[in-house]
Amino acid sequence: MNRNGRLRGWGGVGGMALACVAAASLLVPVSRHGAGEDGGRVGGSGVAQGVQAKADTCKDPEASLPPSSGDGPSIQKIKDKGKLVAGVDQNSFRWGYRNPATGKLEGFDIELVRAIAKNILGDPDAVIYRAIPTSQRIPALEKDQVDVVVRTMTITCKRISQVAFSSAYFTVGQQVLAPKESTITGFNSTLKGKRVCVAAGSTAYDALEKESYGAVYKDLTVPNQLDCLVRLQLGLADAVVTDSALAASQAAQDPTVRLKGVPLTPEYYGVATKLGNDDLVRRINQVLVDYRSGGADSPWMKAYRDWLARDLPGISGPPEPKYRS
Repeated sequence: MNRNGRLRGWGGVGGMALACVAAASLLVPVSRHGAGEDGGRVGGSGVAQGVQAKADTCKDPEASLPPSSGDGPSIQKIKDKGKLVAGVDQNSFRWGYRNPATGKLEGFDIELVRAIAKNILGDPDAVIYRAIPTSQRIPALEKDQVDVVVRTMTITCKRISQVAFSSAYFTVGQQVLAPKESTITGFNSTLKGKRVCVAAGSTAYDALEKESYGAVYKDLTVPNQLDCLVRLQLGLADAVVTDSALAASQAAQDPTVRLKGVPLTPEYYGVATKLGNDDLVRRINQVLVDYRSGGADSPWMKAYRDWLARDLPGISGPPEPKYRS
């Protein structure tokens, strides 16, 4: 298929709708959505076993505050509003996306938002969803536009000085997405001279900053990682670098592209809150304790089977949480 000026295969009307959403997200950095969007199951009980880690180093950036079911000033503000304001994605297939058939937000991250709202407010639908680009996740928290960001956000040493993270809820690694016929074989020297699209403010951008292998990428940054798939389909980029989980969801949307090589070193997704909101971090960690509990019947595993298993098979459970000593 000619890639110059033509969309590659999208796997149906739903994929094309996502392309339109991606383009629209460039114009509206933060949009408000009403409560009651579609989500999933919540519940579960039990105690997850954590690994203790020191807070004064960055050897374990994913080490978070110990869980607690207690209240505090941040939680009280949410209760006073009667809504959890959540920064999410509406463009990431399987993670946080607007179902074109129903108009509702769905995905693995949306399930977790609903579980947090259920725990704090007693209602999984007591949520105001605000769609934010990758590059606006941290500013949205700093400006109090959202209470939490649940948007495939990787925990890093740099970010823990800007926002507060929950314990890890998913493991990923940076990976290359390219057309099946491409000579690119992974995150290596085959990227030399290639046009690589990457989301601004992402860990993929940081990885290219550290070692680009001669790839051309600085003029190909976009606000949302899904915009990179659109550029790839239009022939405006030769490859995409993004989280392996997101790359797998994009490959599921477009059968003409595939993941190349293996993921880089493990990274972890966490729920982000504003720095200083320790009571909220501890409460979210308690939600995650319950969310992980129950083995194959845990809410985490049910959400994984519902949303991710077909594109990311073989995952037996969530990452083990780490807590600060």
